[in-house]
Amino acid sequence: MTRILYNYIYVSISTVTLRYTFYVSTTYLEHILKLESPKLIDSSSSLTNINHVVDNTFINKINSSNKFGKKYKDDIYSQDVLEIKKSKSQLNKKNRRGFNPLDIPRESIFIDTQDNFFDTQSLDISTSKIQKLNKSKKKDKTKIEFISNSSKISDYSQKQNFSNLHNTNKNVLLNVPLTIQELSHKLNIPAAEIITYLFLKKAISATINQVIDVSIAEEIASSYNFNVLRSEVNNKHDIEYLNDLSDDSIKVKRSPIITILGHVNHGKTTLLDSILKTNLVKKEYGGITQSISGYEIESLNNSHLYKLVFLDTPGHEAFESMRIRGIQVTDIVLLVVAADDGLQNQTIEAIKHIQKTDLPYIIVINKVDKKDVNIDRIQENLAFHGIVSEKLGGNAKVVEVSALTGQNIDGLLSKICQLSDIKNFTADPNQFGSGTILESYLDKTQGPVANVIVQNGTVKLGDIVVTSNTYGKIKNIINTRGIKIDTSTPSSIVRLLGFDLVPHVGTLFKVVSSEREAKNYIISCSKNETLNKTLKSLNSRITSDCNINIKHLNLIIKTDTQGSLEAILNLLSKLSQAKVQINIISANFGMISNTDIELAIATKCIIISFNLNKRSQINNLIKKHDINFRNFNVIYDLFDYIKNCMLDLIDPEYDKKFIGRAVVQTIFDMNKGSVAGCIVKEGKLKKMSHVHVLRKNKITYQGTLTSLKRIKEDVEEVLSNNECGVMCNYNLWQKNDIIESYELTLRPKTL
Repeated sequence: MTRILYNYIYVSISTVTLRYTFYVSTTYLEHILKLESPKLIDSSSSLTNINHVVDNTFINKINSSNKFGKKYKDDIYSQDVLEIKKSKSQLNKKNRRGFNPLDIPRESIFIDTQDNFFDTQSLDISTSKIQKLNKSKKKDKTKIEFISNSSKISDYSQKQNFSNLHNTNKNVLLNVPLTIQELSHKLNIPAAEIITYLFLKKAISATINQVIDVSIAEEIASSYNFNVLRSEVNNKHDIEYLNDLSDDSIKVKRSPIITILGHVNHGKTTLLDSILKTNLVKKEYGGITQSISGYEIESLNNSHLYKLVFLDTPGHEAFESMRIRGIQVTDIVLLVVAADDGLQNQTIEAIKHIQKTDLPYIIVINKVDKKDVNIDRIQENLAFHGIVSEKLGGNAKVVEVSALTGQNIDGLLSKICQLSDIKNFTADPNQFGSGTILESYLDKTQGPVANVIVQNGTVKLGDIVVTSNTYGKIKNIINTRGIKIDTSTPSSIVRLLGFDLVPHVGTLFKVVSSEREAKNYIISCSKNETLNKTLKSLNSRITSDCNINIKHLNLIIKTDTQGSLEAILNLLSKLSQAKVQINIISANFGMISNTDIELAIATKCIIISFNLNKRSQINNLIKKHDINFRNFNVIYDLFDYIKNCMLDLIDPEYDKKFIGRAVVQTIFDMNKGSVAGCIVKEGKLKKMSHVHVLRKNKITYQGTLTSLKRIKEDVEEVLSNNECGVMCNYNLWQKNDIIESYELTLRPKTL
């Protein structure tokens, strides 16, 4: 078998030219394509452009390697040279043994890629001498090349950032206080720039983790031409998911969910009692509803049995979040208006929610059994707010009832059933269950508990259920009657046990097929931390009327449920904090723990509990360490107590009323102090009045006139044109000093 020399192949890399000689067997000669006039393939662009794909990590490594000392550079170079010599020696030994051209794989001759081109050992060996000769030159060149490319990448990233800044959506949501760092991320502006703005424009010295008030955040955003938004769509993930469910074709009729809304003390719970034939009102502290509750009944209408699901919501302004949750899950709204009280704040709030969500509703005018009620006036007021009754030519259904006597309750139920038939509410029971968390809390024996309403699909024992912040395997399903069940179908209100953590109220829950899917859902959820945001709005923050001398009220708040905590924080956030700042050291739901006691001792704060019972051990610790502890069952009382605590911290303020003026004629030094002999020029001087001592129109002393004498006799007051002796906690009297007397009236304290 003959061997022939088949051409030379030249490859150029930078300034180094390599020549490869290949020997090919004549056996494969006919398969070789011969090039008559071979042209040079210019691959310089691909070689020079390789630096463009160098990532920042690689550049950092190169730059960091240049930070080594000369000693380490020399050692590394020595090791490289030794490796090259060793490899060269091994190759020479191989060449001396003989070279068999058949050992070369066929693909190695004809196929070459850019990736393995730079990995071939022969290239390293062939260039080793050149690298050694041009050691310093090569290193400098490499360094320059990487610096050049690094700067290009940096310039590119800056251009991209500049472009992104101009392409950024200029709408920004600012509805709660936030830290400077959080505002920096929202606006895509360096935190240092915001801090500088506060210092130069507002004369406020701040740190990156300090919380700023909404008004200041809005001012900063506006100065950078942002459009400040005050609200956003809640639970976008939840809405998208529920909208996806509505597209399914398999539907069956389900029970309607009816939410009762209205102002406090307008008879919502009494109406529900009349419908359910129960006595829920007597079980409520203070006679008001302070939580969202669900009930199921069956009603017979036109020979058809209807299952109706009712949600009772609190009417107090602090529980707005609970009312919104009720609206989010409801099918029909019952708006209760007291005939003797008319439309009030929460009535108007409910009307706005109804109009915004376009929900079907029935107006229930309650307490029609009372005397001197004007139903027509109520209907006119409703029309003013866009709710026009059928009597006035509109579409709004109005039912007059008396929840206390049961008058026309059957008529109301009949209207509800008719509206349910018209709307034809449906769901797909064959899907994985999903719904909304109405309430959640931590039970000391059962662990995290969630009161939920199933809106679609079926929830079963053993299902993996996930919310925005936690997931778990369902261990127990308990219905509204306290009975354990195996499955829960659409429009059912149940308690779910099995979550790892207490789920966020108002969020979507859904059944998933695996734990992996549950974890991915939690990661993807962008849940708004409402409690954390509310805490920020209460705790120390920079406000537009920032005062370094402001006083603080430190609190630890513990409640029975997450919904109660949410309502309390919402109520406290509406208190003015211009004079006293509320600092929530800790806010949580569940039983009072040893940690709460230790925290109260360390911070000397008040422990406020709501609807909780103390354990004997905790009670002993509270007494032992003399901790200020208060427990409340009515939110009104809790609010009033905290407000009074804030007022107690405010220094008394007085209104001054001028009553007289005297001039010092002479000074007497006594054992008890100096006495100023005066003559009253205007009005009168009064004992224990507030006095100013003026000298050359400047106040030298302010205090209380403790002693007033006339001819050695103590008197209560001295009238004009009379002489007297004046003594107070001041001994630097001078002749012709002016004494002005004022009567102080204590101002009512306000926040």
